[in-house]
Amino acid sequence: MIRYLLIFNLFFITKTTFSQVTISIDPTKDVKTISPNIYGRNNNIPKESYASLLTAAQLLQLQDAGVKFMREGGGNNSTKYNWKKRLSSHPDWYNNVYSQSWDNVAQYINSNFPSSVTGMWTFQLIGKAASNNTNNFNDWGYNSSQWWSGTQQNLAGGGTPNTSGGNTATVNGNPNLYLQNWTADSTTDILPYWFNTLGIPQSRATYWNMDNEPEIWHGTHDDIVNSSLGAETYMQSYFAVAKKARSKFPAIKLVGRVPANEWQWFNWMNTITGSDGNKYPWLKFFIKRCAEEQQATGVRLLDVLDIHFYPGESAATDVVQLHRVFFDRDYVYPGANGVKTVNGGWDPSQTKEYIFGRINDWLTQYFGANYGIKLGLTEIDVNNNNPSVVATWYASTMGEFMKNDVEIFAPWSWKTGMWETLHLFSRYNQTLSVQGLSTDETNISAYPSVNAAKNTMTVVLVNRSTTLTKSTTLNFSNFTVPNGTANVLRLSSLSSSETFVSHSQNALQSSTTAFLNNSTTISLPPLSITSFTFQGQTGTVPVESINSQAKRIKVLPNPTTGLIEIKGVDSFENIRIYDATGRLMLGFLNKNENQFDVSELPKGVYEVVIQAKNTVSTAKLVKM
Repeated sequence: MIRYLLIFNLFFITKTTFSQVTISIDPTKDVKTISPNIYGRNNNIPKESYASLLTAAQLLQLQDAGVKFMREGGGNNSTKYNWKKRLSSHPDWYNNVYSQSWDNVAQYINSNFPSSVTGMWTFQLIGKAASNNTNNFNDWGYNSSQWWSGTQQNLAGGGTPNTSGGNTATVNGNPNLYLQNWTADSTTDILPYWFNTLGIPQSRATYWNMDNEPEIWHGTHDDIVNSSLGAETYMQSYFAVAKKARSKFPAIKLVGRVPANEWQWFNWMNTITGSDGNKYPWLKFFIKRCAEEQQATGVRLLDVLDIHFYPGESAATDVVQLHRVFFDRDYVYPGANGVKTVNGGWDPSQTKEYIFGRINDWLTQYFGANYGIKLGLTEIDVNNNNPSVVATWYASTMGEFMKNDVEIFAPWSWKTGMWETLHLFSRYNQTLSVQGLSTDETNISAYPSVNAAKNTMTVVLVNRSTTLTKSTTLNFSNFTVPNGTANVLRLSSLSSSETFVSHSQNALQSSTTAFLNNSTTISLPPLSITSFTFQGQTGTVPVESINSQAKRIKVLPNPTTGLIEIKGVDSFENIRIYDATGRLMLGFLNKNENQFDVSELPKGVYEVVIQAKNTVSTAKLVKM
C-alpha cells in the first residue's frame, strides 16, 4: 500500500511541476522497414593514395558507432575524378590536381567493416576529368599554401592570380592543360574494373551518385561551365551515363539529382526551368524528364532522388525544428526562399517547404503509383555547435527519415554530439518503424521500432525544448507489455568535447523505467534523446494474463556459474539474455529442454527475457 501511495505522490508532483505529454504507440500501423543506410557519414576514409588510412581508434569509432553507409566520392572533388589515373581536380583550390584513390578506400571498407556496410561513389557527367598534376598553380611558392580569398581563382593551367583576392583571376588558366575528355563509357567503366578486375563486391558499392551539385557548376566548376548550361543539355548527359551504367551492372542504384541547397531545389543555374511553354521547379522538371525518358526507352534511370541542404538558421529553437523541412506540410520554415518560385514566379505566400513531400507528389504524378524511387539526403550541415542542440536535431532528422522510408542519409559536417546519437540509433533501434503519436509533436516526438517478430520494441523519445523537462506517458495499442522495468539509455547535457570512443566508452546515461498496466511515464530533460528496449507481444492479450503467467517463471540457480534452469514453463519460443546496456549477449530458440549453459557470459548482472505463448517474462540473472 505504501508503494502505490508513493507512486501516486510522484505522479502528482510531476503533473504540477512539469509539462505533461502523452505518446500513443501502435506497432500495427505505419509499419515501414528502416533503411540501415540512414546511419551514414561522408568522407570517412582518406582518399589520398599517399596517406595512411585510419588509426586504430578512428576505425574502432566508426565500427562501434554502427556506421552502415559511407559516401566516399568527396563532394565537388568527385566531378573531375579520373579513376584510371587516380587523380582529381580540386575546384576550391585553384583547380589544382591531386592524387586520390577510390580503389584503396573501397578495398579498405571491404576488409575492415561488416558485409552490411556499403559505400557510395560518383559518376562524372561534366565531360572532363583530371589528366595530370604537372600544370598546377604553385600555391606553396605563392603564399606557403595558406588560404586566402583567391583560392577559387582558376589558376591551374598557367593562370595569373589577382592579388586583390576574390574568385576572378587576372588571367585564367587553360583547363586543357590539366583535364582530358571524359565520356559516359570513361566514367562507367569503373564498374567492371572494380567488380571484375579488383573483385570488390557489388554490395560494397551499391550506390552511385550521378555527379554532384550541377546547378552550381557555373560557380564551382567554372573552368569548364563558364556560362549557363541548359537544363535539357544536362539531362541528356545524365541519360547517357545512367543508361551505360545500367547496361553494365543493372543491380547498382543510381542516385541523382543532388541539388546543392534550398534555392537549387527549385531553380536550375539560378533560373526557373521552362519546357513546353510551362515553367517548372527544377526537381519537378528533372523527375518529369526522367519519367519520360524511362517510358520511351524502358531503362530505369533513377533509384534514389537525393538532395543537399545547408540551412542558415543558427538559433537553437530553429535548428531543432529543421527536421520538419522535409515532410511536415504545416511547418512554416523561416528559411523558405526557393519555394517561392514553385509556381513559376515569385510568390511570397509560399512559406511551407515540405520538399520530400513535394518530391513524392511529383514522383507519383509522373511515374505513377508504386514508382519505387526512394529519397536521400547526402549532405547537410547546421549552423550551431552546441552538442546537445546538434544531437537533438540529428536524432529528430533520423527519426523522421525512419518514419518516412528515406533510404540514405549522410551529413556532410560531423560535430560533437553526432557520434553519440548515431551510436544510440544504429546500435539499439529495431528494424521496423511503427506509429508513435505525440500530443506535443513540436517538442516531443516518439520514434518506436520493432523487430520482425514484433515482440521486441525500442522507443526513442526526443525532447526539443531548450528549457523544459517534459513528463511523458507512453500508452500502447495492439502491444502488450508485462509489468516490470526496462533499461533506459539517455543523451543529455553533452560535453563540448567529444565523448564517444566506442560501444563501451561513451556518454550514455543509464536508468530504468517501470511499466504498469501497459503504460510507463518518464521525465525527459531539455534537449535530450532517450531510448529504451523492452519485450512484449503484438496483439490484445490482457496484461493481467501475461503478468500472472510470468510470475510463475523463475531462473535457477541465481547467481550461477554456468548452468541455469527455467522453471514454470513447459516450452518457449526463445530466450534472450541482455547485458546492462541492452546488448543481446546470448539467445536460445525453440528448445524443449529447460536447462541452458551461460558459462561464456562475463561476470555481471543480466536480464533474461523468456518469450512463450502469450507470455513475455523477464528476470534478473547474476553470473558469478
